[in-house]
Amino acid sequence: MKAVEEPEEPVVSGGADAAVEIIQREMTSFARRARAAAGRVHPELSLVSYTLLGHLEERGGCRGTDLAAHYALDKSTVSRQVAALERSGLIERRLDPEDHRVQVLHLTEAGTAILAQVTASRRVVFRERLTGWPEEDLVRFASYLLRYNAAGADEPVAGPPARPSLRPRPSG
Repeated sequence: MKAVEEPEEPVVSGGADAAVEIIQREMTSFARRARAAAGRVHPELSLVSYTLLGHLEERGGCRGTDLAAHYALDKSTVSRQVAALERSGLIERRLDPEDHRVQVLHLTEAGTAILAQVTASRRVVFRERLTGWPEEDLVRFASYLLRYNAAGADEPVAGPPARPSLRPRPSG
C-alpha cells in the first residue's frame, strides 16, 4: 500500500505587505468561487438570496430596512431581492405585533426547507475542500475568519449574530 503524500503548505514570504497582497488576492478568488458555486448548488437561489434567507432565519425575521443596513446595501437593491423571494414563496411579510405600521420579513416553510437544503449542500462542498486539514488548523482558520470579519464590520442594526464556540469537542 502506497503512502498518501500530504500536499506541502504554501510558504508566504516577503513580509506584511506581501502577505496583505496575497490575502486580498485570495479573498477575491474566494468570493468569486463562492458566487459561482452558489449557482451550481441551487440554480434558483443566488448567493445574495441565500445570505438574506440565512439572516432572516438567524434573526427570526426582520424589516427590509434592517437587511439593507446590516449588509450596507441600498434599500432599492434589498427591495428587489425581497420581492423576488416573496414571488418565489420563500419569504412572507407579517405585521410587527408591537407596531402594526411595520412589516417584518419571515421565512415561509418553503424558505426554511430550501435554506436547509442549500446549507447542507454548501457544507458538503466546504467539508470536501477542507478534508485532511488537522482540527487545530480548522479551528485556527475559523478564528481568523471571525476576527477578520469582526474587524471590518460596523455593528449590525439587529445586533451581532450568535458566535459558535470554536473549542474542539472532546472525543470519546
